[in-house]
Amino acid sequence: MTAPLSCIIGLSGPRLKKSESVFLRDANPWGVILFARNVENPDQLRILTSDIRDAMGRNTLIFVDQEGGRVQRLRAPHWRNFPSGDDYAQLYRRNPVDGLRACYLGHRLIADDLRAVGITSDCAPVLDLPQPDADPIISDRALGSSVEDIVDMAHAAMAGLMSGGVAPVIKHIPGHGRATVDSHKSLPKIDADRETLEASDFLTFRQLNDAPMAMTAHAVYTHNSRSAVTISRKSLTELIRAAIGFDGLLMSDDLDMKALSGDLTRKTERALSAGCDIALQCSGRLADSVKVAKGSKTLSGRAFERAMIADNCAEHIAYFDRKPSQEEFDALMSRAVV
Repeated sequence: MTAPLSCIIGLSGPRLKKSESVFLRDANPWGVILFARNVENPDQLRILTSDIRDAMGRNTLIFVDQEGGRVQRLRAPHWRNFPSGDDYAQLYRRNPVDGLRACYLGHRLIADDLRAVGITSDCAPVLDLPQPDADPIISDRALGSSVEDIVDMAHAAMAGLMSGGVAPVIKHIPGHGRATVDSHKSLPKIDADRETLEASDFLTFRQLNDAPMAMTAHAVYTHNSRSAVTISRKSLTELIRAAIGFDGLLMSDDLDMKALSGDLTRKTERALSAGCDIALQCSGRLADSVKVAKGSKTLSGRAFERAMIADNCAEHIAYFDRKPSQEEFDALMSRAVV
């Protein structure tokens, strides 16, 4: 098998266009990410994911953001709407055993939904530690308000996904919870000193540094660099690889976000040369995908090994009886309602 390019790209709509099929065949990006624009119903989605793999000639990882709460691309009426991270956290604070069990079951149900339509990786869980004066882009997506809560809940979420054959992507490393602006709109600058970050924001990621994949935060950590961590070799090396100890596959957040400026080809080159293993670009515009492919390189060395490990995380599915699990989940979440 020819090694794929070091990128994940989006698609334009609910059906694979001929031009996109040719691009997937010829460019061979490592993965594909889907959004609400790609989703109509289960039958349509199964056809789309099958067509993607047929075009690529391999069993590629197909990604989606299905956190629950505000961020889920598969929604009612064809799929159930899942709780936010904060919903699980509220239950956990009342009864840790119930909270962990609910978080595990919720993510196991998400994995069951995703695998049924051919999606094999979920960009979740969120490990960011939210701060009260931060932009609300994280807020209720977080799995708690303390390091200990988030770590416990994230372990349960990852276990639920992986037991269902869905590879998790922790985000947004090394921590987006202090950002006072939304990185979709502009570049956040986090001014906390290293000692503060080591004792808080970094801790959630350090305690889950064996995760198969992580997504970067488009943010500047001013004590370390004047550039966004995604394009800063100093930040990626010193903060993520060394301080946090993360050695899994590192992907950028979406290169289309306004936190980063410049041409997509150049942004791709900068992210990869800084130390990201994979460049993520989500617009679904073929012209953008071509630009990202031009800036990408063939996966090799340690990046290729990390990609193979991530692929393997979606290969194993434990037995799951959905009906009683769903009933137990509903009963647990009913206790979260005040």
